[in-house]
Amino acid sequence: MHGTESPSPWIQRWTHLIPAGGAVLDVACGYGRHMRWLSQRGHRVTGVDRSPEAVAAVAHLGEALLADIENGPWPFADRTFAGVVVTNYLWRPLWPSILDCVAPGGVLVYETFAAGHESVGRPTRPDFLLQPGELLQACHGLRVVAFEDGFLDEPARFVQRIAAVRPKPGQEQPRYALDPGPPARRQSP
Repeated sequence: MHGTESPSPWIQRWTHLIPAGGAVLDVACGYGRHMRWLSQRGHRVTGVDRSPEAVAAVAHLGEALLADIENGPWPFADRTFAGVVVTNYLWRPLWPSILDCVAPGGVLVYETFAAGHESVGRPTRPDFLLQPGELLQACHGLRVVAFEDGFLDEPARFVQRIAAVRPKPGQEQPRYALDPGPPARRQSP
């Protein structure tokens, strides 16, 4: 069941880029594995999902919104977040709305299935699989800190994943730590 497993190592690796205490949106949050992870690190979390059971399960973590984001209006049109997290979810028509939710200085951390995955499991439909470099192209205008497009063994899957920051206007060249080090050394950008 999506959201009950451990947080994605990709999300865990790039959480340090989200400004301390900043609000984070988890798109298609499922049963809240990333909402829990981020809440435990002091972030105010908002999750959105179309499953009433999933939304009920995460309501205690923060704001939980029941919405069919593929067939209804985007519920965050007037909001921005310090972090936006998306995993195992792809609906290309939402990309502009998702990217608009990343505040200046905010971070997008995204990981989902890529072409080739049909050879090892579901999803198999091309509509749900990113083409080579597609996620990188979708994030044009953001400062890409990390991008991967390839195969992972455990569990077997083809993925694309990105960590990207929306620059603040007029900000000098910030330093985005690729290895955050021990918790005592971590600093937000």
